[in-house]
Amino acid sequence: MKILMLTPYLPFPLLTGGQTRSYNLIKRLSAIGHEITLFCLVKKSSERVYVSELEKYCKKVRVFNRPEKPWTVKNILKTGLSFYPFLVIRNWAKGEKKAIEEEIKEDKFDLIHAETFYVMPHIPKTTIPILLVEQTIEYLVYRHFAKESRFLPLKPLFYFDVAKMKYWELKYWQQAAKVVAMSVEDRKIMISELPQLDVDIVPNGVDKEYFDTPVAKRAKDQVILYLGNFTWLQNREAVDVLVRRVWPIIKKTLAGAKLWIIGKSAKSFFVHLSSVDIKVMEVKDVREVYQKASLLVAPIYGEGGTRYKNLESFASGLPVVTTSIGIRGIDARDGQQVIVRDNPDDIAKETVELLNNKDLYKKVAANARAMVAAKYDWDPIAKKLSDIYEELGKK
Repeated sequence: MKILMLTPYLPFPLLTGGQTRSYNLIKRLSAIGHEITLFCLVKKSSERVYVSELEKYCKKVRVFNRPEKPWTVKNILKTGLSFYPFLVIRNWAKGEKKAIEEEIKEDKFDLIHAETFYVMPHIPKTTIPILLVEQTIEYLVYRHFAKESRFLPLKPLFYFDVAKMKYWELKYWQQAAKVVAMSVEDRKIMISELPQLDVDIVPNGVDKEYFDTPVAKRAKDQVILYLGNFTWLQNREAVDVLVRRVWPIIKKTLAGAKLWIIGKSAKSFFVHLSSVDIKVMEVKDVREVYQKASLLVAPIYGEGGTRYKNLESFASGLPVVTTSIGIRGIDARDGQQVIVRDNPDDIAKETVELLNNKDLYKKVAANARAMVAAKYDWDPIAKKLSDIYEELGKK
């Protein structure tokens, strides 16, 4: 099929969950036989150097610039004077809508694949079926941001923007021929808002072979790992809980333990935490830290999406201790493939227990690795998405 795919990022390098998902699916959809024309956004022109990697799998790649920094006076004023929420304004690319209009006149596409609702304002009026893929339910994420914000005078404005976001997110769900969610939980929320909505599930996955490839040896010290994209509020909140509530208990019991905080923008937000026992850094190959660490500990309490860090840890043979929200969207059972606790004190205690109980450690790691191979490999996930393409193409 001939697919026009729109993403709010260039799907390479694999620095974020969205880039990881889109790149792996594009690669496999191309191998299945779909012809993909990709329209995507970048914040910096320097990112265009990676276009050639996508051209290996796409018929054409068109790149457009969105604002480099979100919180600019221009973006804020535009949001205040617009019916659209900040998220749409922040991801608006001048010239993309006209380019898409010209593209669909020149080429006969079977389907438009929109990755996230906030790229949909770029789509002109068309009879081509639209598949909207929601990596998370955005208005819930930003409602959490508004609730947790300490800028009290701005809270009413944040909540007003969330209301606009919910209006447009639901409106675009209705405009799509089908909506794809990441998890059963997200699908239930969508159906509760719009009972007649046609929603399928295409979960996130992991390249098991890639993460199974040895690149490092387990560190001699007991290393607690937290990995994430720290421009994402939920990851910053998790680090705050980890450092204040969980780590002191672990450190009291395991005197030689180390804490690693790794990921995009880690140094921007957490360089002040660096010490003998806490390492803050960014890495080029995350496999190295997964394979060196002893445990991934993720006290996540903010809504939103499926955490790639879980799947990558599982595929790397690294056990995970997290919360019921942190494991949401992944079919892992407490005590079998993961350890789930919601209280920070309990998270700390179970972390110590798992590190001291080698039989439990090995069991959880082995079960998680087997689960990833059976349910979360990108190949069957891409096939599921391909089947949805074919279904919509026949309508």
